[in-house]
Amino acid sequence: METVHRLLAEGVFNELTMEEIADRAGVSRATLYQHFDSRLALVDMICDRFAVNPSLLAVRRAVRLDDYRAAVELVIENALGFWSSEEGVLSQLYGVVAIDPSARALVERQREDRRQEMETFARRLRRAGTLRDGVSERQAVARLMVLTSFETYRELGEAGLPVRERVKLLTSMAETALLA
Repeated sequence: METVHRLLAEGVFNELTMEEIADRAGVSRATLYQHFDSRLALVDMICDRFAVNPSLLAVRRAVRLDDYRAAVELVIENALGFWSSEEGVLSQLYGVVAIDPSARALVERQREDRRQEMETFARRLRRAGTLRDGVSERQAVARLMVLTSFETYRELGEAGLPVRERVKLLTSMAETALLA
Protein backbone atom coordinates (compact mmCIF):
# COMPACT_ATOMS: atom_id res chain seq x y z
CA MET A 1 0.00 0.00 0.00
CA GLU A 2 2.79 2.42 0.90
CA THR A 3 4.51 1.84 -2.44
CA VAL A 4 1.34 2.39 -4.45
CA HIS A 5 0.56 5.52 -2.44
CA ARG A 6 4.09 6.85 -3.01
CA LEU A 7 4.00 6.04 -6.74
CA LEU A 8 0.68 7.82 -7.08
CA ALA A 9 2.02 10.88 -5.24
CA GLU A 10 5.13 10.88 -7.46
CA GLY A 11 2.91 10.78 -10.54
CA VAL A 12 4.45 7.65 -12.02
CA PHE A 13 1.89 5.00 -11.07
CA ASN A 14 -0.08 5.33 -14.31
CA GLU A 15 3.10 4.73 -16.32
CA LEU A 16 4.16 1.53 -14.56
CA THR A 17 3.27 -2.09 -15.23
CA MET A 18 2.27 -4.48 -12.49
CA GLU A 19 5.76 -6.00 -12.70
CA GLU A 20 7.41 -2.60 -12.19
CA ILE A 21 5.11 -1.89 -9.26
CA ALA A 22 6.05 -5.24 -7.72
CA ASP A 23 9.75 -4.43 -8.19
CA ARG A 24 9.33 -1.04 -6.50
CA ALA A 25 7.48 -2.71 -3.62
CA GLY A 26 10.20 -5.31 -3.24
CA VAL A 27 7.90 -8.26 -3.92
CA SER A 28 7.65 -10.72 -6.75
CA ARG A 29 5.15 -10.23 -9.54
CA ALA A 30 3.47 -13.48 -8.48
CA THR A 31 3.07 -12.22 -4.93
CA LEU A 32 1.52 -8.97 -6.16
CA TYR A 33 -0.90 -10.87 -8.41
CA GLN A 34 -1.87 -13.17 -5.52
CA HIS A 35 -3.34 -10.15 -3.76
CA PHE A 36 -4.23 -7.81 -6.63
CA ASP A 37 -5.28 -8.95 -10.07
CA SER A 38 -4.89 -5.52 -11.71
CA ARG A 39 -3.83 -1.93 -11.33
CA LEU A 40 -7.51 -1.15 -10.74
CA ALA A 41 -7.43 -3.45 -7.69
CA LEU A 42 -4.37 -1.58 -6.41
CA VAL A 43 -6.16 1.75 -6.73
CA ASP A 44 -9.25 0.26 -5.09
CA MET A 45 -7.02 -0.58 -2.14
CA ILE A 46 -6.07 3.10 -1.94
CA CYS A 47 -9.81 3.94 -1.80
CA ASP A 48 -10.11 1.62 1.18
CA ARG A 49 -7.21 3.47 2.78
CA PHE A 50 -8.89 6.81 2.10
CA ALA A 51 -12.08 5.52 3.74
CA VAL A 52 -10.33 5.44 7.12
CA ASN A 53 -8.65 8.81 6.74
CA PRO A 54 -9.34 10.73 9.98
CA SER A 55 -10.68 13.73 8.07
CA LEU A 56 -13.21 11.62 6.15
CA LEU A 57 -14.28 9.91 9.34
CA ALA A 58 -14.80 13.37 10.84
CA VAL A 59 -16.98 14.38 7.86
CA ARG A 60 -19.14 11.31 8.46
CA ARG A 61 -19.56 12.31 12.11
CA ALA A 62 -20.19 15.96 11.29
CA VAL A 63 -23.11 15.31 8.93
CA ARG A 64 -24.92 13.69 11.86
CA LEU A 65 -24.53 16.57 14.31
CA ASP A 66 -27.64 18.37 15.52
CA ASP A 67 -25.85 21.73 15.67
CA TYR A 68 -26.14 22.43 11.94
CA ARG A 69 -23.96 25.56 11.86
CA ALA A 70 -21.17 23.67 13.59
CA ALA A 71 -21.80 20.73 11.26
CA VAL A 72 -21.41 22.93 8.16
CA GLU A 73 -18.07 24.21 9.40
CA LEU A 74 -16.85 20.73 10.34
CA VAL A 75 -17.92 19.25 7.00
CA ILE A 76 -16.03 21.95 5.09
CA GLU A 77 -13.00 21.88 7.41
CA ASN A 78 -12.63 18.11 7.26
CA ALA A 79 -13.35 17.80 3.54
CA LEU A 80 -10.52 20.25 2.93
CA GLY A 81 -8.43 18.47 5.53
CA PHE A 82 -8.80 15.27 3.52
CA TRP A 83 -7.91 16.98 0.22
CA SER A 84 -4.89 18.56 1.90
CA SER A 85 -3.68 15.29 3.43
CA GLU A 86 -3.90 13.43 0.11
CA GLU A 87 -3.28 16.28 -2.33
CA GLY A 88 -0.24 14.70 -3.99
CA VAL A 89 -2.02 11.44 -4.74
CA LEU A 90 -5.30 13.02 -5.72
CA SER A 91 -3.68 15.59 -8.01
CA GLN A 92 -2.16 12.74 -9.99
CA LEU A 93 -5.34 10.70 -10.09
CA TYR A 94 -7.57 13.63 -11.04
CA GLY A 95 -5.01 14.61 -13.68
CA VAL A 96 -5.08 11.27 -15.50
CA VAL A 97 -8.73 10.41 -15.00
CA ALA A 98 -9.49 10.73 -18.73
CA ILE A 99 -6.86 8.20 -19.77
CA ASP A 100 -6.48 5.83 -16.84
CA PRO A 101 -9.46 3.59 -15.97
CA SER A 102 -8.07 2.89 -12.50
CA ALA A 103 -7.85 6.62 -11.73
CA ARG A 104 -11.34 7.16 -13.11
CA ALA A 105 -12.69 4.38 -10.90
CA LEU A 106 -11.08 5.86 -7.78
CA VAL A 107 -12.36 9.37 -8.49
CA GLU A 108 -15.86 8.08 -9.22
CA ARG A 109 -15.89 5.98 -6.04
CA GLN A 110 -14.62 8.87 -3.95
CA ARG A 111 -17.17 11.25 -5.49
CA GLU A 112 -20.02 8.80 -4.88
CA ASP A 113 -18.96 8.30 -1.25
CA ARG A 114 -18.89 12.08 -0.77
CA ARG A 115 -22.27 12.44 -2.50
CA GLN A 116 -23.84 9.93 -0.12
CA GLU A 117 -22.59 11.90 2.88
CA MET A 118 -23.78 15.20 1.39
CA GLU A 119 -27.20 13.64 0.65
CA THR A 120 -27.43 12.54 4.28
CA PHE A 121 -26.47 16.03 5.42
CA ALA A 122 -28.93 17.80 3.08
CA ARG A 123 -31.73 15.46 4.16
CA ARG A 124 -31.00 16.22 7.82
CA LEU A 125 -30.94 19.96 7.11
CA ARG A 126 -34.29 19.74 5.32
CA ARG A 127 -35.91 17.63 8.03
CA ALA A 128 -34.70 20.04 10.72
CA GLY A 129 -36.14 22.99 8.79
CA THR A 130 -32.74 24.69 8.63
CA LEU A 131 -32.41 24.90 4.85
CA ARG A 132 -32.67 28.42 3.46
CA ASP A 133 -36.09 29.21 1.94
CA GLY A 134 -36.23 28.20 -1.70
CA VAL A 135 -33.35 25.71 -1.44
CA SER A 136 -34.45 22.16 -2.13
CA GLU A 137 -32.68 19.12 -0.79
CA ARG A 138 -31.41 18.41 -4.31
CA GLN A 139 -30.02 21.95 -4.62
CA ALA A 140 -28.41 21.63 -1.19
CA VAL A 141 -26.62 18.47 -2.29
CA ALA A 142 -25.38 20.18 -5.46
CA ARG A 143 -24.09 23.16 -3.48
CA LEU A 144 -22.39 20.92 -0.92
CA MET A 145 -20.75 18.90 -3.67
CA VAL A 146 -19.28 22.06 -5.21
CA LEU A 147 -18.17 23.47 -1.86
CA THR A 148 -16.47 20.21 -0.82
CA SER A 149 -14.97 19.22 -4.17
CA PHE A 150 -11.30 18.66 -4.88
CA GLU A 151 -11.63 21.03 -7.80
CA THR A 152 -12.84 23.84 -5.51
CA TYR A 153 -10.08 23.04 -3.03
CA ARG A 154 -7.46 23.28 -5.78
CA GLU A 155 -8.92 26.40 -7.40
CA LEU A 156 -8.77 28.29 -4.11
CA GLY A 157 -5.22 27.04 -3.64
CA GLU A 158 -4.31 28.39 -7.09
CA ALA A 159 -5.74 31.74 -5.92
CA GLY A 160 -3.14 31.68 -3.16
CA LEU A 161 -5.45 30.99 -0.23
CA PRO A 162 -3.97 28.84 2.54
CA VAL A 163 -6.15 25.95 3.69
CA ARG A 164 -7.38 27.77 6.82
CA GLU A 165 -8.63 30.70 4.69
CA ARG A 166 -10.27 28.28 2.24
CA VAL A 167 -12.15 26.71 5.14
CA LYS A 168 -13.36 30.12 6.36
CA LEU A 169 -14.44 31.22 2.90
CA LEU A 170 -16.24 27.98 2.03
CA THR A 171 -17.90 27.78 5.44
CA SER A 172 -19.24 31.29 5.00
CA MET A 173 -20.44 30.44 1.50
CA ALA A 174 -22.09 27.24 2.73
CA GLU A 175 -23.91 29.05 5.52
CA THR A 176 -25.14 31.73 3.09
CA ALA A 177 -26.14 29.22 0.41
CA LEU A 178 -27.75 26.65 2.69
CA LEU A 179 -28.86 27.77 6.12
CA ALA A 180 -31.95 29.73 7.10
